[in-house]
Amino acid sequence: MSNIYGYARVSSIEQNEDRQIVALKKVGVPDEHIFMDKQSGKDFHRVNYEKLISILQCGDLLYIISIDRLGRNYAEIQSQWRILIKEIGIDICVIDMPLLDTRNKKDLMGTFIADLVLQILSFIAENERDNIRKRQKQGIAAAKNRGVRFGRPETKLPDDFKCIVGEWKRGKLGIDEVLEKCHTSKSTFYRKMRKMQYEIEK
Repeated sequence: MSNIYGYARVSSIEQNEDRQIVALKKVGVPDEHIFMDKQSGKDFHRVNYEKLISILQCGDLLYIISIDRLGRNYAEIQSQWRILIKEIGIDICVIDMPLLDTRNKKDLMGTFIADLVLQILSFIAENERDNIRKRQKQGIAAAKNRGVRFGRPETKLPDDFKCIVGEWKRGKLGIDEVLEKCHTSKSTFYRKMRKMQYEIEK
């Protein structure tokens, strides 16, 4: 007996997948057959996608809301599409693009049109991924120019850090007391101490 499945993907934990889930349920995909990843579309090494692939059987139907939810790598989208419909033998329906419904028009012209649309949409998906990366780089560069700093904030040392180090070296302070006075971790203390010594010796 054929089964209906749905696949949804968002690029990060912060993004909301509700629209995709609602659309998949609307076309009749049962909750237990909806697979979702919160991961980049740059490749297909995704936990839930791989689980889905492992249970799909010939004659099953897979719904996705748009081709970029499947992936954003032109060559890999083409390859996965062939694996799904040719090797596994399932049908795919792209909800936002009715021309990409392999249940319809299986003649030569229908197949040609579907393949052409797939190539165009997968190219657009990869191109948009490249544009997103470019915009991110531009945004980071602009933020740095404005003085925005990325990563963890630099640990501020107490004004008497040099004295604290001196007392620790003379055995007047234990390491726990030093860390408490400096409000820092052991690894950060040692790193800051080495940096201070290097600057003194320069």
